[in-house]
Amino acid sequence: MKHMNHDYLDPINSLHVPELADTTFAMDFLIRAKEGVRNLAFALTETASPDARAVLRNQLRQAIAMHQEITELMLRKKWFHPYELQEQYQLDMLSANNTVLIGQMNLFPDDTSRIGMFDRTPDDANHGGALT
Repeated sequence: MKHMNHDYLDPINSLHVPELADTTFAMDFLIRAKEGVRNLAFALTETASPDARAVLRNQLRQAIAMHQEITELMLRKKWFHPYELQEQYQLDMLSANNTVLIGQMNLFPDDTSRIGMFDRTPDDANHGGALT
């Protein structure tokens, strides 16, 4: 496993972060779209009203089309490899390793003091009086 530089404030360590975020958001969107298709199909089987069934059928068609668009985008960007399991496995492992590395970062250091960062305290700004 590679090691992540723990200086997350250094801009050099943000290289490739937008791409990682894009792939993560796209995969989450794909999963949510799939859930929407499943939930609409289930709702359709549980609905007796012809009008409600027509609405659900239309929404189901739209949800399937959206799922297809997301899938095609991810395939074009090479963010998803449903037919190449080894490549998909490598992407999944990279994502899992990045998640572990980010989880190990000290994003909330023990010393969160901001003393010295401001030229005056809130009380000084208000001439020592209560905030209004």
